[in-house]
Amino acid sequence: MYKFIIIIFIFLISCSKNEQEIPTYITINEFNLSSTSVSGSNSKNISDVWFYVNDSLQGIYELPAMFPVLKTGLNNVRLKAGIKVNGISSTRVAYPFFTSYLDTIQFSENNNILISPNINYSDNYNYIIEDFEGSGTIIDSTLSSEIDFSIEIGEQGNNYAYARVDTPNITFECALDEFNLPQQGASVYLEMDYKCNSEFQIGVYSNYNQSVEKNDLLFVTPKEEWSKIYVNLTPTVSSSIGANSFRIYINQRRLTNNSFAEIYFDNIKIIY
Repeated sequence: MYKFIIIIFIFLISCSKNEQEIPTYITINEFNLSSTSVSGSNSKNISDVWFYVNDSLQGIYELPAMFPVLKTGLNNVRLKAGIKVNGISSTRVAYPFFTSYLDTIQFSENNNILISPNINYSDNYNYIIEDFEGSGTIIDSTLSSEIDFSIEIGEQGNNYAYARVDTPNITFECALDEFNLPQQGASVYLEMDYKCNSEFQIGVYSNYNQSVEKNDLLFVTPKEEWSKIYVNLTPTVSSSIGANSFRIYINQRRLTNNSFAEIYFDNIKIIY
């Protein structure tokens, strides 16, 4: 009798477990990003999707992704686009300046649902943009630079900036104009498209009444093809208590064992 009861109990647990483990599969290849003249270029480097069901986070998945969801019936879905902060794989966040993708989806067992989420830059933020398409620029070489950059025309007819450090020169540096940026923990990010044959540095000049403080933030590794980086300026800007304004700079030095160092850059944005 006891053996019979145990067998029934195990059978019921097994059936219940099997029923719960038949998921719906979600496939997401990429986010489609739209932009306006206010938010600038729609170039992107979205690495992850943050997947919510009924406002509960189900998981964070690297794109392209296919993953199971143990839900049935009609559910509200929210997708947030994730990026690598400062280009570092271990620092992934849902980018706060993108809108979320919202949908209502019918989940059913063993069904594979393809989602192609459309998102935008949010209208709730401020955008400072340099895309080199106008008659002037808000970026210039600094006194630390031995060369200037030029504005070139790409294959698609778009403009970009280019600098090449040849012997005997060593240093190229340019910086954006001075801007007031929010402090006290408010999110401030820099976006930039680039490619280069030698690493370069991104940093911030914090301007005070009687002095200028140089804050080196990170080195960016070489890329043969155009890439995009999202740089978190928040800690540096917020910790510069009493600063009147800020200048974001790019610095590249030619290594002595390299005949030249070159950098291409475009679609610079400060968002806050």
